[in-house]
Amino acid sequence: MIPRIQKRGQRTIGLLYYLYGPGKFEEHTDPHLVASWDNNAPDPGRDPSATLKQLQQLLDQPMENVEQADRPKKHVWHLSVRNAGEDRILSDEEWGEVARRMVAAAGIDDPEQGTGCRWAAVRHADDHIHIVATLVREDGFNPDLDHDAVRVQAQARALEVELGLRRLHKGDGTAAKHPTSAERHKAKRQGRERTAREEVRETVRRAVTGAASDEEFFDRLAAAGLLIRKRAAPSGDLLGYKVALPDDRNKDGEPVFYPGARLAPDLSLPRIRERWSAAAHNDRTPPQDDAVRTRLGAPARARRKTASAAWQAMLFVQQGDDAVAAAHIAATGEVLDALAKTSAAHTRRELRDAATAFERASRSHVRAVRGHDRALRQAARDLVHGGPALGRGEDGATTAMAIDMLFFLITAAAHWHARKDHAQQAEAAAQAAEHLRSAYQTASAQPLGVLYQRGRSLNRPVIQRQTALLREALPGLAEQILTEPGWYALAATIADAEAAGHDPAALLSAAVERRELDTADSVSDVLVWRLRQTADLPADASSLPENSTAGSRPATRRTATKPSTPGRRRSEEETPRKTL
Repeated sequence: MIPRIQKRGQRTIGLLYYLYGPGKFEEHTDPHLVASWDNNAPDPGRDPSATLKQLQQLLDQPMENVEQADRPKKHVWHLSVRNAGEDRILSDEEWGEVARRMVAAAGIDDPEQGTGCRWAAVRHADDHIHIVATLVREDGFNPDLDHDAVRVQAQARALEVELGLRRLHKGDGTAAKHPTSAERHKAKRQGRERTAREEVRETVRRAVTGAASDEEFFDRLAAAGLLIRKRAAPSGDLLGYKVALPDDRNKDGEPVFYPGARLAPDLSLPRIRERWSAAAHNDRTPPQDDAVRTRLGAPARARRKTASAAWQAMLFVQQGDDAVAAAHIAATGEVLDALAKTSAAHTRRELRDAATAFERASRSHVRAVRGHDRALRQAARDLVHGGPALGRGEDGATTAMAIDMLFFLITAAAHWHARKDHAQQAEAAAQAAEHLRSAYQTASAQPLGVLYQRGRSLNRPVIQRQTALLREALPGLAEQILTEPGWYALAATIADAEAAGHDPAALLSAAVERRELDTADSVSDVLVWRLRQTADLPADASSLPENSTAGSRPATRRTATKPSTPGRRRSEEETPRKTL
């Protein structure tokens, strides 16, 4: 149930004409009263002898008892209450009770004292009602409407439980401002899929992603085609900004500007500056060796760094200080925006939807301490400057790797918000995770298919050895993994790690010990990407020689976490491992 207090007005009769009329943007069916201040108001919808003028005069009658100078300039209070599409249809009696509860909660009516304002509730559709009230009480005083929006929202949560309706989560004041009904209707008239406010907000959010200064931020806004107005102090210091779409005009033909703070709480200039206050260019992600830099193009390198940064950030979200966790969660939103902006066509829609959903999860009343999130912000910056990915080869495979790691980071963020009772944020993170799951399935199909075929081509002794190794390294997960379709892809990855001189048992143990796997659809898929990331193996296995996984294990053996070093000589102490 969504109650929304509309802008106050000056003409009761004008609002009544709309409520009882045919409707401007949706059809009004059988307009009629379901409740009123005295349960005896005339109903122009059902009573042929009643008129809108009569109802208006009765509603406004308390104004006559007040001196002209004491009358409120805008005396018409308007509340709409709408149910979700999947809710059952309420009866007139139920909607009448909803109306009475809402006006009492808002402070419009006081049934116990009998000195409230006059009001009427009109129903002209199955799923919602409108309440119109005059803001002068019967005794001539003004009603107490402090925090009326908060009170009607609380009443809506109680009514949802009592009436068996879809239960919405309580807000905490950190959400972005919703488009008004006028903005939605304007977008519909203009043929826009989204309102101008939503388009501007998304454009600003993407411009912030990975930016390191005011100049870079405003250059990106200009490059995106937005009109910009900056607000400066007398000293010349920049204080704020407004932005507008060039083709979004008001009735006078002027651009409609939106201040950053009115788009979202974290898009004001002071809050944006907090993001780059701690030297965002200082990258602390693990270095890659020269062979990796040579092998990978810029988009693939950026995606590998993103996967690494997401993997490390998960620890901070799961185990870190709340302010540090909040910073990483906020920076995760930037990474999603950057990944969506630079993604290939076949994953772009789901990644954009994931970024849009996660936007709500990136803000809470836990104030983020910036600086700790520099690896994620640098990853976002690298994604933007690395350019768009091709969606195939190493680009496509590293995209799947990055999405896999981000899925678990966002799942950790959902759990963190749930522990803090941030219901809206937890739900938003869960929605983002589902979009990432779909994007991952699309991005991973080809590279995992190649690995699967490589695993199927391994000779029987190698598969037997890999199976024994898996049971030894992961006794609690081995049997599940062996039944998964992705087992052959993991077997090929283990063989690739061996061929590169790594200890696959150590790699497997490290991958499982450091991260939870309960939310994984396929444990083997997760381990494939974690091993290939940690061991610096090509994500696109089709680039490996045909026989690279077919032979026996190499003589050298490296640790699980150090990247390979070309030309490293085997020491006398390094000996081949015995065949299991």
